[in-house]
Amino acid sequence: MLIILVCHCIPLYGFSQEKASIQGYVIDSLGKPIANANIIFQPDYISASTDAKGFFQTRKLYLGEYQYQLSAVGYDMISGKIDFQQKTKVHRFQLEKSANLIEEVSVQAEVTKRPTLINPLHASMPVTVIDRKALDLLGSRRLDEVLREQTGMAIVNNISGGSRSTGVQIQGLSSQYIMVLIDGQPVLGRQSGNLDLSRIQVSNIERIEIIKGASSCLYGNDALGGAINIITRFGSSHPQVHLQGSYGSYETLDFTAEAESNFNQNKGYVLLSGNYYRTAGFNNNKRYMEAGTTIPPYTNYALQGKIRHQLGSPQQFLGLNMRLNQRFSEMTRKYGADHEILDQQEELDLNSSLSFDKKWNSRWKSLSNYYFSTYRSAIDVQYQASQSSLSSDHFNQNIHKLEQQAAYHGSNLQFTLGAVGQLETMSVNNNQDTRDQTSFGVYAQGSYTWPSIAQFTAGLRYDHTLNYGSQLSPSMGINIHLSEQLSWKTGIASGFKAPDFRTRYQVFYNPTANYYVLGNEVLLETLAQMEQEGTISEIRKAIVQKLSQPLKAEKNISLNSGISYKPFADASIDVNAFYHRMRDQINSVQVATGERNMAIYSFQNLPQAVNKGIEINSQVKLMAGLNFNAGYQYLIAKDLSVIDSIKANVWPYNQNIHDPKTGNSYAVKPSDYWGLENRSRHQFHLGLSYAYTPWQLTFHARAIFRGKYPFMDINGNQFIDKYDVFVEDHILYHAGVEKKFSKTPLSIRFNMENISNYINYLIPGQLGRMSSIGLSYRFIKN
Repeated sequence: MLIILVCHCIPLYGFSQEKASIQGYVIDSLGKPIANANIIFQPDYISASTDAKGFFQTRKLYLGEYQYQLSAVGYDMISGKIDFQQKTKVHRFQLEKSANLIEEVSVQAEVTKRPTLINPLHASMPVTVIDRKALDLLGSRRLDEVLREQTGMAIVNNISGGSRSTGVQIQGLSSQYIMVLIDGQPVLGRQSGNLDLSRIQVSNIERIEIIKGASSCLYGNDALGGAINIITRFGSSHPQVHLQGSYGSYETLDFTAEAESNFNQNKGYVLLSGNYYRTAGFNNNKRYMEAGTTIPPYTNYALQGKIRHQLGSPQQFLGLNMRLNQRFSEMTRKYGADHEILDQQEELDLNSSLSFDKKWNSRWKSLSNYYFSTYRSAIDVQYQASQSSLSSDHFNQNIHKLEQQAAYHGSNLQFTLGAVGQLETMSVNNNQDTRDQTSFGVYAQGSYTWPSIAQFTAGLRYDHTLNYGSQLSPSMGINIHLSEQLSWKTGIASGFKAPDFRTRYQVFYNPTANYYVLGNEVLLETLAQMEQEGTISEIRKAIVQKLSQPLKAEKNISLNSGISYKPFADASIDVNAFYHRMRDQINSVQVATGERNMAIYSFQNLPQAVNKGIEINSQVKLMAGLNFNAGYQYLIAKDLSVIDSIKANVWPYNQNIHDPKTGNSYAVKPSDYWGLENRSRHQFHLGLSYAYTPWQLTFHARAIFRGKYPFMDINGNQFIDKYDVFVEDHILYHAGVEKKFSKTPLSIRFNMENISNYINYLIPGQLGRMSSIGLSYRFIKN
């Protein structure tokens, strides 16, 4: 039995991550076996061939719904779908003799295979797969709403980025260390290090693959703390059109239209998708703001097109994928009669890739890919009364990438080889020169399986980045099958991240919180200019002197180890311990104070930082149609240099701690250090779903708890202690119901999020109570 991934998190609401083989027989109209018939299962292009007795068996797959295509020389091809829930079921397929003398080979299933040959399920780190069924149950509209409900993950606002800087933490590692990919290609456009995941729609996502821990071995720079690969839908047994729309609180409108079809006698396939999203924004800071919004109103347009076509041989194909995302937002904030601010932003994200893939034989295949992406952002902030500009931040980023992959798939051995070269150019505002960064790398990853005993995985990647030298990123792991119910997996991996354009050059002003962020390599000249203009009241010279050297590349060692236990068929529990040791982690530090008590930040390398903790996932089927799941994370995230400095009595960490309520002061101890900002010690989620099949009715309810976490240091000792500003414990409740109809492909959904209407101005991206109603209609041509 192929060993399952122990640390594999559980799909939500009862969709089991249990794996088994699909097996069956292929016969002709007389009941005779057909040898060498080829059957392909989607969405992951899993293929198998029949033996002399017409028997086939796939490798281990997750239970769920699969589309198949079955063909054999001299027979008409057939296609359809199966609901793969019974592990022991033997399927039977019948083919009819073809009337055509010339064989035609369909590429419909072939063109829907994975957009990359890298298989994250072979990673040594824990992997979570969120499938289409789980996404449907969640009822979420945007990607950030899905990820906030995963154990070990948190959607956070970067404290130095405001409401527009919403990203995802994984095991306490910040958003800037998490690579986000769509169909295997990285997504650009980060604000203050975070990638706003709300701009990615969910309706056309087939599955989401999440790797927790250092993933540079697979994806290179920016995957220091993990990777999120979004696989969009592509491929169907029949031409179809899908329309989906919802309307909800805060004038939120979300509409999606999709169409896909095969053409040229099934040798080609095309998909077109469009999404329109609009919201009126929200003000969660009524305590201090008289009018306007803190969460910006915006309009978002997203278009995607995919096309693939067979080239000559039925084993080689050319593909083109294009994606366009454009967002406009404008919000006002009024703090008083003479203090009103207008904040405008326009974003453009364009991605395209051209690929050529070829299957050389039953074991070898290759993929060549050229990728181009451009991201443009223009943020302009001004005082309404005087029409004077507060800040103007215009940012452009372009990437050209060439990548060649080859993969081998044997009975027990699978591996992928690759080489990649990339040119990245960046510019901010019109008065600064365009900067570029060139990198290249080679990598290999593979796994070997000892049936019913263990699976060993290993990988190695070499990357070279100009100005930051070379880096090796190895990984290895083993998964041991201890019994039918119990297995254990351990993995270790390393990752690295070269300093990005933002931390090196960008000058960013946040008018909401009244602070500047200055890139490390423009710090001295910008401070000198501001001092000359008389806008600085204090410069922390000792800290500025420490930042006179360029930033170093960050490095991480990730260790994950855990067990998976199935006490009985409809229940499972996963326990995973993790440890991340970061060296030269880049973190913000205050370097000066400006007019109106404006804080001015730059970036420094922390010598050592540690994130460690434990995750627990469980699920159980309580009765027919009723499923329960739960997840919990305990996390400690600290800068070890702060602890060392307190012990060594080094300034500024040796200052007394002040209690603002009593005015008392205390000598500092290492135990007074709470940890890094924006990390909760405790997080958990609970989920319950019930499906009543006779009425085709599905209900779900979830509760998401996030424990208190530090927001900022206010007593000037430059580390978090218990007297600083914290966001307190809170729980968000969500629920929804969906009704499907048997005589028409129509479904109606009603959702309510944040039912208790929890609002906190220290969480700038948190909406109030949100209700929505949606319709979905899918027309399939038989």
